[in-house]
Amino acid sequence: MLTSMRCAPAVLAAFAILTASAGAQGPAAQSNTTTGTVRSRAGLPSQRHNAIIFIADGLRHDSVNAMDAPTLLELRRRGVELANSHAVFPTVTTTNAAAIATGHAPGDTGDFSNAVYLGFRIFEHGNFNQRAGTPVPFLENDAVLGDVDAHFPGGNFLNEVSVLALARAQGFNTAAIGKLGPAAIQDVIQVRAVDGGFSVPATVILDDSTGSPDEGVPVSGALKQAIAAAGLPPAPPPRRQAAGDLATPGTLEPNRAQQQWLVDATTRVVLPSFVASGKPFVLVFWSRDPDGTQHNQGDSLNRLEPGINGPTSRAAIANADADLKQILDYVKSTPQLATTTDVFVTSDHGFATITKHQLDAQGHATRSYAATAIRYSRPDGELDVNAGSLPPGFLAIDLAHGLGEPLFDLDTLVRTDGRTHYQRVEPAKVATLASRRNPAQGNALIGGSGELDASDARLIVAANGGSDLIYVPSRDRALVARVVEILARQDYIGAIFAESSFGRVPGALPLSAIALEGTATMRRPQIVVSFRSFLRKPGDLLSAVQIADTPLQEGQGMHGSLARDNTFNNMAVWGPDFREGFRDLLPASNVDIAPTLAHVLGLKLPAGGALRGRVLLETLRGGQNGGAAQARPGTEVSPAAASGRATHLEYQELGGQRYLDAAAFK
Repeated sequence: MLTSMRCAPAVLAAFAILTASAGAQGPAAQSNTTTGTVRSRAGLPSQRHNAIIFIADGLRHDSVNAMDAPTLLELRRRGVELANSHAVFPTVTTTNAAAIATGHAPGDTGDFSNAVYLGFRIFEHGNFNQRAGTPVPFLENDAVLGDVDAHFPGGNFLNEVSVLALARAQGFNTAAIGKLGPAAIQDVIQVRAVDGGFSVPATVILDDSTGSPDEGVPVSGALKQAIAAAGLPPAPPPRRQAAGDLATPGTLEPNRAQQQWLVDATTRVVLPSFVASGKPFVLVFWSRDPDGTQHNQGDSLNRLEPGINGPTSRAAIANADADLKQILDYVKSTPQLATTTDVFVTSDHGFATITKHQLDAQGHATRSYAATAIRYSRPDGELDVNAGSLPPGFLAIDLAHGLGEPLFDLDTLVRTDGRTHYQRVEPAKVATLASRRNPAQGNALIGGSGELDASDARLIVAANGGSDLIYVPSRDRALVARVVEILARQDYIGAIFAESSFGRVPGALPLSAIALEGTATMRRPQIVVSFRSFLRKPGDLLSAVQIADTPLQEGQGMHGSLARDNTFNNMAVWGPDFREGFRDLLPASNVDIAPTLAHVLGLKLPAGGALRGRVLLETLRGGQNGGAAQARPGTEVSPAAASGRATHLEYQELGGQRYLDAAAFK
């Protein structure tokens, strides 16, 4: 393992150039960021501490063990284990990335899920030399984030200041490294479109697309020189993890090569340059594993056992653990860092194994129209969905059927009758060039004529795996009530939430109950659905299985729901500002990370909205063992639907803040 004391002269020279370049960019960055104040330690700015946030994407709390994750387990034991941890709902990556970055719930940030309805087509102005695309883009993409930013005031669609942006404005070195999309969200203003493309960011951003001339966030010449001097290629290797299909298993290997480049760049280039500068820093490292491997693993094609608990998924956990070890080894072996660096470890969400037909541990199967009335096959007659199973887009299919409205695929364009429009979805008909059997990714328009501007659509569905967002452009209360009524009849529903402005909707709780209504400037969904989950083994969250609206296959992995297997993430913190060997039983969440780190770094994090996290005071050195603080368990139940069933929400409340445990439709 390299330390700053062992770097070659060429590397150190490159570091000096890089540090000077970063310093020169500081004032420009500060002018784009709401400025907080620095509370220096004992009046000595040189004593300011550093922070590293390490995210192991999709790591479940209970999957941390001595064999697969010894480093994560040891950090949990030596530092503070946040044993009552929570992901933010919807339990998807970008929603939690925004929460980690800003300390605010999605009702304030507007990052309501990985796929959201924008109200405009992505790249409609030609940014990044891209053609206009879907109005429901996948946000795990830097160019998509930059184009979305360009539509909002200040070039910040999150509408809140991130801790990384604040630290940068206050003279800290900053870096966001790792998974494409969520890494850039940590300082999202840095990737906004400027004159149609990226500018060189003041925060170091390295991810999957680094080095790509068309899609990558550019790096400075000094950083390129430092990467070369460290003996690294100019770009990370591509990720090679095929998802497979109905008949072909997915990957049997974790994402080792790509992540090794990213962690090598962290410990051999970025951290040494920060040490050489003498300035404090905040660095975010976002490990794609185990998430990417759990999604695509090939251990369990069309089988619930072993699901995401097989050897490939376990190797992905070990891969993330090795990345953390390499970073910690560098910190511990570098005198300037060993006593000044706090390391906050989290995951964005939990995980579950996908089921496409089974609803409970007893083996009852879905009777959905989408699953039972249609035989999904390719033009050659081969099945592309198992008989009796839910296809991608099942929610949109069932809603369109219940409403008697036409259905269109938001991810496929066709040209007929002299016009370009979204492809018609006709489940009961043979697929043609003009129509298909189901939405390719689950995203759909319901009603209208499939026009590109979606101006006459009655509903827009954004599919997100364990949960879906439903937008009602007309905001018609009768239509919202009708949609919820149809949803309440579906056996795969886990919970339903509707915008509070519609009043008491039978079967649904208000979005305000789950922190989805705040000051966000992004378009808000009117209805949010969480899908059904169950445990194959009572009390064992690792055995969780969930219905998922996804092109992935049964037996692979997914998240997104409001079930405890998805909300129970892994969180721990270690460092000079935090207690040792402490197990915190108070509820904690990803929204609490930014306020806590801002507090220990002496930064005052500004807030536009009120849906913000708390400082985890009980975890700090000198903190009390929870003191008099007690979390209050709570349950909220919606008015019953016509079927007599209702949404039941379970949560914990501490200091006026809700920590969402789970919801069920019963």
